Amino acid sequence: MTLAERLRAALDFPPPVGLLPGDLVEGTAGQPVPAAVLVAVTRRSEPGVILTVRRDDLRTHAGQVAFPGGRVDSADAGVTHAALREAQEEVGLDPALVDVWGVADPYVTVTNFSVIPVLGSVPSDLPLVPHEREVADLFEAPLAFLLDPANQRAITAEYQGRMRTYYQIDWEGRRIWGATAAMLVNLSRRLQWS
Repeated sequence: MTLAERLRAALDFPPPVGLLPGDLVEGTAGQPVPAAVLVAVTRRSEPGVILTVRRDDLRTHAGQVAFPGGRVDSADAGVTHAALREAQEEVGLDPALVDVWGVADPYVTVTNFSVIPVLGSVPSDLPLVPHEREVADLFEAPLAFLLDPANQRAITAEYQGRMRTYYQIDWEGRRIWGATAAMLVNLSRRLQWS
């Protein structure tokens, strides 16, 4: 069974012990805002994952590496629809080209979004185009590298007067950290328990 097949199958299992629930920050008011991201796994012998670099002038998570995605709108027919819509808006990914596998475990961000990762496979080498107002760049990183616990470093730093631990994955000069890295850590842990 390939890594992509194992990851797809792992979605059928109950959440394993030890998943990262989110960035638990005291003083966060109200219910988290529903959001969804697309973890698009490319169909190739060594699959990759499509990631974006958010523009530096965005209100939230500026300049960060992220999965295509965003807020679930009232017009969306659920989180899968939201993730596919956002991926089409952000990188021009045609929803019809995505073979949706299912959803993974929610992660609550420090900005109070409850993000649901939607996983699916896409053809390799698609002619994707970054949205000029939202995405500064996009790239593909190897799935095996991202899911390898040896590449997932826990880092402690001060944030809003408190010490906070987050995960970071460095790949070819790209710093994948925060919620995106945490969701990859959770997928990795699902694989280990399935």
